[in-house]
Amino acid sequence: MADAELLITEVSSYLKPQDVDHVRAAIAYSRAAHEGQMRHSGEAYVTHPIAVARILAPLHLDVQAIIAALLHDVVEDTTITTAQVAEKFGAPVAELVEGLSKLDKIQFETREDAQAENFRKMLLAMARDVRVILIKLADRLHNMRTLGAMSAEKSERIARETMEIYAPIANRLGLHDIHHELQNLSFKYLHPNRYNVLAKALKIARGNRREVVNKILDSLRSRLVEWQVEADVSGREKDIYSIYKKMQSKSLAFAEVLDIYGFRVLVKDASSCYVAMGALHGLYNPIPGKFKDYIAIQKTNGYQSLHTTLFGPFGTPIEIQIRTHEMHKIADAGVASHWLYKSGHDSINELHKKTHQWLQDLLESLSQSNDSAEFLEHLKVDLFPDAVYVFTPKGKILSLPRGATIVDFAYSVHTDIGDRCIAARINHEQVPLRTELRNGDRVEIITAPHANPNPAWLGYVHTSKARGHIRHFLKTMHSGESASLGERLLNQALHSLHLKITDIEEAQWLKLLRDTGIKTKQELLADIGLGRRLNMVVARQLAQLADTPPGNTPISSVITIQGTEGMAVQFAKCCRPIPGDPIIGVIKSGLGLVVHTHDCPTLHKGRSGEQWLDVAWDKAINRTFVVAIKLLVANQRGVLAKVAAAISEAESNIENVNFTNEGDYTALFFTLEVSHRMHLASVMRSLRKIPEVVRIVRVKNAT
Repeated sequence: MADAELLITEVSSYLKPQDVDHVRAAIAYSRAAHEGQMRHSGEAYVTHPIAVARILAPLHLDVQAIIAALLHDVVEDTTITTAQVAEKFGAPVAELVEGLSKLDKIQFETREDAQAENFRKMLLAMARDVRVILIKLADRLHNMRTLGAMSAEKSERIARETMEIYAPIANRLGLHDIHHELQNLSFKYLHPNRYNVLAKALKIARGNRREVVNKILDSLRSRLVEWQVEADVSGREKDIYSIYKKMQSKSLAFAEVLDIYGFRVLVKDASSCYVAMGALHGLYNPIPGKFKDYIAIQKTNGYQSLHTTLFGPFGTPIEIQIRTHEMHKIADAGVASHWLYKSGHDSINELHKKTHQWLQDLLESLSQSNDSAEFLEHLKVDLFPDAVYVFTPKGKILSLPRGATIVDFAYSVHTDIGDRCIAARINHEQVPLRTELRNGDRVEIITAPHANPNPAWLGYVHTSKARGHIRHFLKTMHSGESASLGERLLNQALHSLHLKITDIEEAQWLKLLRDTGIKTKQELLADIGLGRRLNMVVARQLAQLADTPPGNTPISSVITIQGTEGMAVQFAKCCRPIPGDPIIGVIKSGLGLVVHTHDCPTLHKGRSGEQWLDVAWDKAINRTFVVAIKLLVANQRGVLAKVAAAISEAESNIENVNFTNEGDYTALFFTLEVSHRMHLASVMRSLRKIPEVVRIVRVKNAT
């Protein structure tokens, strides 16, 4: 078999003779195991594992990884077991094969559940041994190369998964050639018409621009010789997906994309990179803002290079990468460069440390999620390829996804810093927590001991670590607050049956939990607090278990609202109740207790199917509430300043303000923070003293 012979030739260039013999044995074993199995293309199945091993051979992976690539499907698709693989080829090979095998024997409710669990397993195996993902990426690359044999629906699904997860993983690990090929092949099957049109246009442009490219190459080489810089200069055509992304992001037609070629300059050492850059900047003018130094601040995947864009001949932009030969090898092989170099190489050791830390952080954030959709969302977010580089106050460089905010930075430093952050300074200036970070920012986080994550943060965080920790905290806090409310609601219902919650014995609680299928008492109380179970129903069940006949007395006790219940008690935005307003409570499934004013029109419209409760304000409430007011004022200079000053003097805070013109008058809509109705009355009295204020009313139907 030609491919098998080519594989032997390729691995013979770097493996020991006895290891090459082991590879021959693995080829024979794989061929025997897959005997009679065919691929969708009609080829013998064994051609696939051999092709996967051939993709890995240029990376000089060790004999165990090559053998695992040859056997990666035998446990999944044949009767051979992991134990048999271990007996024949050793435990390390068997562990790699096990890490690559899908969870096909477990039944999942949805494809999303199966996909999430397969990725979870793969990441765990990858954290133990990075060779797992290298083999998996080679497996996916060969599958993508032969995807044409699949149905259109299956091709699109596999291509989308590749574009969203496997290509970004390859990029994150520094496997640039594999990354670009996976992207291009995914694009080909996701958007076949666009791919074909661009491929045809690129073929035509290739011939038309060959003369220009050769002229640029000659001028670059001559300039570097003048400056006595020893360099290898080459031109490379940009891949179709890169051109498509540029057209899409800048709304360009293909004819307007002038830089379909890039140029690479390879020199002997880092200092020569900067000399070469100076030489080329003197040849053609550099385009401002298009210079990036990834040598001084290398990417998290180990990539190092200088990037610059110049104004070339005929107004053509020239993109140039300048790096050493060593940097170029690492750029091509990424974490796999460990097998290309002798051990102890500083750059490689640092790259492996960063990769291991990234995997640990990723697994930690993913462990916070039990939901498949949430897990896959976290995974995709964390693989977002673009990055910004920022500094801690002590000068340490941190890499974060583009679009990351201060909250993302805080969680990347430490979970406790993220949980406790209240403010931040960027470059010594205080800024809001939602501020997006830019390259080179120096970020300082301000924390407070009793601060907690804010649900609003989920609207602007970008990293899976931050999102996972915030969600985990909110779920835990929500459960605790809901359980506390549920206990009060259950006590109220038990009171009507002449019982107290303390009268219920442990055995009776356990019997109820078994009957309802709920794991813990805390979970049951949280369900009551969230409106998933009716307090009266649970109270009657407990009364029966306690051998106490249910009474017919109506619920007489009233739930007191303290304002500190957190997310378990919500104040309706339709009527914005404040202490002093007559109120009523509504239990809504999944939301818990929602408090409305007695005369709220929205409350009476949606009465069907909801449990209403008598609620009252606690006498000792120490917090502010949001209320809306409308002022009609005469159109005179300085009136807004007078109104704002009066509100401030009445010790109220303005949360929001809007206005509309009504002829000679202006309607001002304020959202204020007040303590109670008396406080609101005081604010309104102060406003009425302003001569320009014609009318003032409280808005109770604000949405």
